[in-house]
Amino acid sequence: MATASAARAAAPRPQESRRSSISDTIQVVEFLLGREHFAVDLFDVKEVVEFTRITELPSSPSHIRGIIDLRGEITTIIDIKKQINILKESDRDEMNSRIIVLDNTITKSKIGILVDDVLAVSTFPGSEVDITSASTTDDALIIGIIRKKIKVKDSQNTELIIWIDIRKLLRDSGNSSES
Repeated sequence: MATASAARAAAPRPQESRRSSISDTIQVVEFLLGREHFAVDLFDVKEVVEFTRITELPSSPSHIRGIIDLRGEITTIIDIKKQINILKESDRDEMNSRIIVLDNTITKSKIGILVDDVLAVSTFPGSEVDITSASTTDDALIIGIIRKKIKVKDSQNTELIIWIDIRKLLRDSGNSSES
């Protein structure tokens, strides 16, 4: 799962106005924050890397965890749990965390988000996304709730995945190239 380029190239680009409608299919990167299941648009992700030592920056906002040297490029790491107020801690060791490096086209500089674990790159039919459950305002962080069907023994359960708008999150934190 080193790069998401191949998967992005094979899929059609989702509609820009995601709030009004969901395309036939969506592709997302699924991850854990604390005990909750989240996703971001695959097209906003460049790659996923293993946790590495993060150098803290003095006088930075609390959600800016610090910086790392990623193959010779300084990359700012955002602690997304702090930014979206997830208080429950994960049972996982931080050394098993992952960093989702975001695509440069949506950021001013190299930016990664720290997550507890990356679960999968998944494709869902648009019919499995409930955009009415998310906040109805245009500035909402949640794009929709994805219903993921999971087969457990002889029954089928539904897991709910919170699909967040990483572009909106970056805009709110002042790290986006979008206005």
